[in-house]
Amino acid sequence: MDYAKSFFMDISVLRLGHRLPRDERISTHVALVARAFGASSIAYTGQHDAGLEDSVRKICGNWGGKVSIEYVKSHTSFIRKAKADGYCVVHLTMYGLPLQQKAPELRKRDKILVVVGSEHVPGEVYQMADFNISVTNQPHSEVAALAITLDRLTDGRELLPPEAGGFDFGGKLRIVPAERGKTVVNQ
Repeated sequence: MDYAKSFFMDISVLRLGHRLPRDERISTHVALVARAFGASSIAYTGQHDAGLEDSVRKICGNWGGKVSIEYVKSHTSFIRKAKADGYCVVHLTMYGLPLQQKAPELRKRDKILVVVGSEHVPGEVYQMADFNISVTNQPHSEVAALAITLDRLTDGRELLPPEAGGFDFGGKLRIVPAERGKTVVNQ
């Protein structure tokens, strides 16, 4: 069974303000975390980056998952449409309310759009969000904040093997867990 179909909520991620070449690595990591931790789609604003899109598609081709990636010109239009489509908008910011207080309420939602920033986040994003959430009220990485947030939203299912209720990505490649060494098998 595909991980997106076996999961109880639809999670999308919006990465704000992608800048070339400065954000190539960080935006790729945002996308990798989004895919591995259960998101079904990723959108990004800022500068269009075909390399980012190709990287995500290659990862999905080899490691599985059906996460889509798209470039959008306007974050406000994208957020408005998501809200109209029934998504709860969760903006990750160190200025927000603590994740541990709001996670139980967020887990009750069917659709969540997680917004992660880059450069200065426009004030309108704070106003449009249904929740402004912090992982910590200290400066930190948006990649770490996204990983922790998605882990809390999915109750840690990304950490479980498929046979124990974890995500089954169905990829060509799979890592066999080992204390030492690296074993990657073709499926």
